[in-house]
Order: sequence, then C-alpha cells, then structure tokens
Amino acid sequence: MCNLYNVSTNQDAIRALTKALDRLGNMPPSLDVYPDYPAPLVRNNGGERELVMVRWGMPSSKKALLDAATKRADKLREKGKPVDFDQLLKMEPDKGTTNIRNTSSGHWKRWLGVENRCVVPLTRFAEPDPANKPEGGRTPNAWFAGGPDQPLMFFAGLWTPDWESVRKVKEGLIKTDLFAFLTTEPNSIVGPIHQKAMPVILRTEDEIETWLTKPWDEAKALQRPLPDDQLILLPKETA
Repeated sequence: MCNLYNVSTNQDAIRALTKALDRLGNMPPSLDVYPDYPAPLVRNNGGERELVMVRWGMPSSKKALLDAATKRADKLREKGKPVDFDQLLKMEPDKGTTNIRNTSSGHWKRWLGVENRCVVPLTRFAEPDPANKPEGGRTPNAWFAGGPDQPLMFFAGLWTPDWESVRKVKEGLIKTDLFAFLTTEPNSIVGPIHQKAMPVILRTEDEIETWLTKPWDEAKALQRPLPDDQLILLPKETA
C-alpha cells in the first residue's frame, strides 16, 4: 500500500500536461505527501478542470466505521458508561482510505463518474521494504520513479467534495474535500518489494484525457500495472 509519495516539479509542468486552471497558490518545489495531508491534484469540478489542494484519504466504508464504533461502544458499556450509539457512530474518527482497489464495490461505485475523477501529480512513490530492515530498526522505504530523472507522472484518482466526518479527534466534525488513488496488481519492478499492489499511474496526455473525460467502461482499462520499462527502483542514495 502506497502511503508516501513525493512531488518535485512545478505548476507549469502540471498545467502543461493536464490543461487545468491553476487555483493552487504557491506549491513548494519538493513535497512529501503522507495520509491525511493536503496534496495537489487536478480534478473535474463544475464543468471545469482545476489544479487545487485536497486532503488525502477518501471516506472509509460504513461497515468499517460501524465495526469501530461498535467496539468503542462495547468498551464503554463494560465500564458501565451510557452509550448514545448514533452519536458515537457520527463522531467515530475516520482517517480515510488512501488506496482504492475494488472499484466494483458499492462503496466506490458512486464516485466512478467523470465528475469525481482526478489525477494526482507525483515524481516518485514509496513502498515499505521489509527485506532491508536493519535488526532492531525501522522498516525503510523503497522508492520508485518513471526514470533516473524522476519525470512527472500522475496517479489515477477519485475525489469527493464537502465530506462530513471526524478526521482527527482534536478537529471534531468537519467538512472537507477528499481524494484517493487507484491500485492494481504490481508489475515486476514493484512486485519483489510489495507483492499485493501498486498505484495506477498515468504517463501520457492521452491517458490523462481518458481518465478525466471518458465513460467508466473505457476509463477502467487504465486500472492496470505500469509496463515494466516505464518504472525503475531508485538507488538508495538517490531516493
């Protein structure tokens, strides 16, 4: 599961590939993005294509939140405390879902139309590399890019506006725009490090246009591994 990526590019390069209106403000020259962080993306919004910042992590499923709230309620009851389950469920923290694999799920189907599609710029992404974990140390990351010069690429993503939830307890109930990107089976570059999945990556203007404009039956063909010759494992000293 990809939960860290980097964007080292400029807004002109993003606009050139996506033909988006820039509503971003100033983007730092290099940005590491972690779950629940804001990140730049290009989305369809009200008939326009715009470059904006959106928070990473789409809403979790109702079942996941129901299960979490039920466990919380059971613990409170064990302590003899009263439980208003509806309120507990409403306030259940949801850190969000960063990676989307099963697009046939009813949870995701509502967001598959062009109005909820986006592309997310990146120049490299990370996967945990447990095989190189030092004894007693933290698991390092392996970094992947489109080439040694780390060219601009895009994740194929989905977004939703004004979602009401508790992202962090200290924030309380908020409304905010959210996004996540699709994953698929890994190619032979990612597979030796992460056997379960890799992000869905778009490299060309035609792929970006297909994802942002075409019916789902056509766009879903892009949920496939990137060809092996279009991705490299970066040397540790450069990653």
